[in-house]
Amino acid sequence: MKTIEINENGINIVFEINDANEIKLLHFSSLEFNRQDIKSVQGTNRFNLVEVNITGYDRPYERHGTKYIITAPGYRMKFKDLRDSRNGLGRKLEIDTFDEESGLLCTTHWQFYDGLSVIRSYTELKNEGTKPFTVDYVSSFALTGIEKEGILSQNDKLRLTYAHNSWQRELQFRTYTLSELGMELSQPYRSQRSSKPIALTNTGNWSTKEYLPMGHLENIETGSSLFWQIEHNGSWHWEISDVEGNLYLQLSGPTETESHWFKTLKPGETFCSVPCAVGVSMGGIDESMAQLTNYRRAIRRKNDDNEKLAVIFNDYMNCLWADPTTEKELPLIDAAHEAGCEYFCIDAGWYADGYWWDWVGEWEESRKRFPNGMKEVTDYIRSKGMIPGAWLELEVMGIKCPLVDTVADDSWFFTRHQSRIHDRSRYQLDFRNPKVIEHADKVIEKLVNVYGIGYLKMDYNIEPGIGTEQNCESVGQGLLEHERAYLKWLDSIFVRYPDLIIENCSSGGLRMDYALLSRHSIQSTSDEDDYRMYCTIAANAPAALCPEQAAIWSYPMQQGDNEEVVFNMVNSMLLRIHQSGHLAQISKERKELVWEGIRVYKEIRQDIKKAVAFWPLGLSKFTDEWVALGLKTEDKAYVAVWKRVSSSDTVILPISFLNGRDATARLIYPSFGGCEYNLSKNGNLSVRLSGEYKARLFEITF
Repeated sequence: MKTIEINENGINIVFEINDANEIKLLHFSSLEFNRQDIKSVQGTNRFNLVEVNITGYDRPYERHGTKYIITAPGYRMKFKDLRDSRNGLGRKLEIDTFDEESGLLCTTHWQFYDGLSVIRSYTELKNEGTKPFTVDYVSSFALTGIEKEGILSQNDKLRLTYAHNSWQRELQFRTYTLSELGMELSQPYRSQRSSKPIALTNTGNWSTKEYLPMGHLENIETGSSLFWQIEHNGSWHWEISDVEGNLYLQLSGPTETESHWFKTLKPGETFCSVPCAVGVSMGGIDESMAQLTNYRRAIRRKNDDNEKLAVIFNDYMNCLWADPTTEKELPLIDAAHEAGCEYFCIDAGWYADGYWWDWVGEWEESRKRFPNGMKEVTDYIRSKGMIPGAWLELEVMGIKCPLVDTVADDSWFFTRHQSRIHDRSRYQLDFRNPKVIEHADKVIEKLVNVYGIGYLKMDYNIEPGIGTEQNCESVGQGLLEHERAYLKWLDSIFVRYPDLIIENCSSGGLRMDYALLSRHSIQSTSDEDDYRMYCTIAANAPAALCPEQAAIWSYPMQQGDNEEVVFNMVNSMLLRIHQSGHLAQISKERKELVWEGIRVYKEIRQDIKKAVAFWPLGLSKFTDEWVALGLKTEDKAYVAVWKRVSSSDTVILPISFLNGRDATARLIYPSFGGCEYNLSKNGNLSVRLSGEYKARLFEITF
């Protein structure tokens, strides 16, 4: 028996190669390893490094149900090789395991990042046998014993946090005990043989329509945390459950059971699973999300937008509502320019004379809306020193689009049961088709070169389901190939147009994943049209994505007061300002509050791009009376506080890292004050706001 111990960037890792020549992952934690913590009946037998299932092999032992344990040949993989190297990012481990009967070679890839307690992991499969075999599950990361430290019961010491997601109710983080999620466990380390997993799954192209592909598991007894994200723009699955008395975590992309995916590998063929990130921390969710934020910055495409944090005006939300015309746009452009906006985006409707929803796909300007052409408007935007933008939904084609009958055939679209897939009066384009790529390229080329567009809001408003049957053996594999083709196309666009900003939008935040966000510089977080609810989405956004990527609407209402403007502005001022509202039609006093908010934002935005978030009141719920979000750098912090309706006019915001430091606080927005505040020596910021629906922004230096 051989033990391999690794400590890299604060991650303590222990592998064991046992007498049967099987490699086991015994430990992946910020805590030091103690072999006495492993108390399961089977010892380390179930601590598999990878789980992979091939159709046709028996899965013996253990009562597994649909859980991905005792996969075959996953349970019998033999150790073959471990390569330990370094590259420009950090350390890299590649671990080969092999199954002689099938000829399956698994390579587990772990990429470390210098200074970060996070790895990026995926699994590469190769058929080195003489016959084809069909894979229906492969883990991107697998870890058993996630509960093993501490003496409390699993239910008493573990807290699982993940985010429910929905249209206009994005980023609903909740924390649960295992019992609250239906996992009632008997005495620890006994062979329970349950068939119940705690599992989160997405099936389809809207990757975050129900949940974010991430999670956080904290051991409150030991203070250690494990966190993860799956970096895929389609179907994914993660689960926590028990195996021989221990708990395991497994992360994967599509599966056959959940998402109709399987893949046959012929001799010599390879397949790579979707990547995921896994990290460890001491310090709870604030420290975990700080590590994850810096990891996200490390894997993201380098771009000027995330350096400059430009202020964007978009004419949609509580403004034109997808009904643009030259007459309506010109005064808005003037107002956006006066406010200090740097991009001006014409949202949906510019390509259709009337109702536009089911006509999308041809992307020709409407001369009814723009009598002298849309270029007149985009030129006017540039004359005001702003960069013009336009809305697109390029991955779909409306059922009434002229191209559907004149150019496109079934090979352009997702099909199942020999029929095109409809959703909300659109067809899903298949980006594996070279003609679809050619069509998409021409649309981008025209918008950039003819209209001078420098910003695209790339929306996506349908869910085409489990996949497509064309040119693939499983509909899930068809979907996966399409998604990877779309990412490849997106990469090519950024190579051709390096200055082009493309906002990732899917009915707001329904595709908020780091397959896309490692490419896009900015993400629409929601279509929420009630600013009083939006503060929860804004406060929670830095747990899901980098602050400088999180576009938050600010839309002063036509009928409102000064405090409503301030609340709207504070929603966006620690993230990315996505300005809207009828700025040309509100009072001068309220306009000036918008102008002031944007001026303050420009003064602090260079701190936002390097800051990490903290939550003095914890992650927010839509029912919370008070909401708070903080961002901190090495010597400065910013705190946004919102009051909805509360019986108390005062809130105390604990800022633990300020305890014992010489720190000062000042209100930086709005300049008219309107609140009392105090920063105590123990790091508590007290804020008093009378009335309802008010917000303030503070700067703290230390």
